[in-house]
Amino acid sequence: MPPEIHRATLQDRLPLYRMLELYQYELSDIWDQDLDAHGEYGYGLDRFWNDVHSKAYIIKVAGNYAGFALVDDRVKIPGGRFWMDQFFVMKKYRRAGIGRLAALAMFREHLGAWQIGQMLENLAAQRFWRGLIAEYTGPLHIEIFFNCTIPPRKY
Repeated sequence: MPPEIHRATLQDRLPLYRMLELYQYELSDIWDQDLDAHGEYGYGLDRFWNDVHSKAYIIKVAGNYAGFALVDDRVKIPGGRFWMDQFFVMKKYRRAGIGRLAALAMFREHLGAWQIGQMLENLAAQRFWRGLIAEYTGPLHIEIFFNCTIPPRKY
């Protein structure tokens, strides 16, 4: 069944927050974060409702929450227009083309130069994005490697 992708509404805020918690837990072996006093990683979602340059999207399959995409203009190197802040597909829906279709929908929604980063240790994300970007752009993309140490922080 094809995914449904829509801008997150206030009704989607809590499910989105909870999916972000699952996402951060899934990356906890490579993303140095700690739980707060409430047992949460936390993620500042306010900007995705308050900043015109930050947008949250929900991915659903058959009416069920299946993932999300967070898009903004906080590019990391000069020359980009859009940054994939976070992208997540629930394990149940992976390897079924849901992520591919959702990412392509984001590219169509936001036409322009994209930057998409992955953690060095996140090999699955690298495979996904390399394949998708090569399919979408052909030779019209540049891959840049840089290593930066990001201290643990609350978003």
